[in-house]
Amino acid sequence: MTKNIMIVGVGGQGTLLTSRILGGVMENAGYEVKVSEVHGMAQRGGSVVTFVRYGKDVAEPIVEEGQADVLIAFERLEALRYANFLKKDGVLIVNDWRIDPISVVMGTAQYPENIIENLERTHTVYRINAMEEALRLGNSRVFNNIVLGMAAKHMEFDREDWLKVIEAKVPPKTVEINTKAFLVGYEK
Repeated sequence: MTKNIMIVGVGGQGTLLTSRILGGVMENAGYEVKVSEVHGMAQRGGSVVTFVRYGKDVAEPIVEEGQADVLIAFERLEALRYANFLKKDGVLIVNDWRIDPISVVMGTAQYPENIIENLERTHTVYRINAMEEALRLGNSRVFNNIVLGMAAKHMEFDREDWLKVIEAKVPPKTVEINTKAFLVGYEK
C-alpha cells in the first residue's frame, strides 16, 4: 500500500530539504520512494509543493486530491490552499505562521481569518508555532525541522531513524541545531 505525504510552503522555507529527509527515512526502511517537486514562483515568495510517495511499489510521484495521508504545511494559508489533498482520515501538521502573499502586500486581497480553526472543523490538525520555537533555539532557519518533528510522530518510523537521516542530509555544521529543532517538534 502506498502512503502519500505533501509538504507545502513558500519559497525558501525548506520544503525541498524536508522532502529529502522524508525520502531518506523511507528508503532506509526499505520502501520505494518517489519525490516530485513543484516550485511555482518559489523565488518570489510563491507556493512550493513537494510530493513524497512511498510503499512496496510506487507507480508515480504525484499525489492526487483526497489522497494525502499527511499534509505538512509550513504556513497557514498554504495549509488552507492544499487541504483538499488530504484524505478523510489524514493528518494536517501546520506551522502557525503567517506570510502575506504579494496580493495581500499590494492590497488587492485580504489574508483569510481563522484558517487553522476552520480547518480543524473538517480535518485532524496539529499546530505548532515553529518559528517561535526556532527563535528560542537561536536559529529561525530550522523551523522546518521542528514542523517535521511534529509530523514524524504521526508516521511509522522511529525517532532514531529520523535523526540518522537528518545528520546525513543537513550541512555538517548544522547537524546539532537541526537535531535539536527536530526534537522540539517531536516532543510537542
